Amino acid sequence: MKKFFIGLVVGLIVAFPLGINFGKDKPLLSNPFAAKPDIAEQIKERTGEVLKETKEVIHDATKPVQEKLQK
Repeated sequence: MKKFFIGLVVGLIVAFPLGINFGKDKPLLSNPFAAKPDIAEQIKERTGEVLKETKEVIHDATKPVQEKLQK
């Protein structure tokens, strides 16, 4: 019974950080308690990406009209 509890404790100590990293889609052996990047920075980065993609889509959608107007 003593071996069971020792194995349980060791298993929890090893599995807990691995589970945290797995849930965060990070490498399993990385530090699960590392500082998180600021949410504001993440939002700024994603907003910039969305703006670039939106500009490209609008440009592609208006290309035929621009070509007709230039003729």
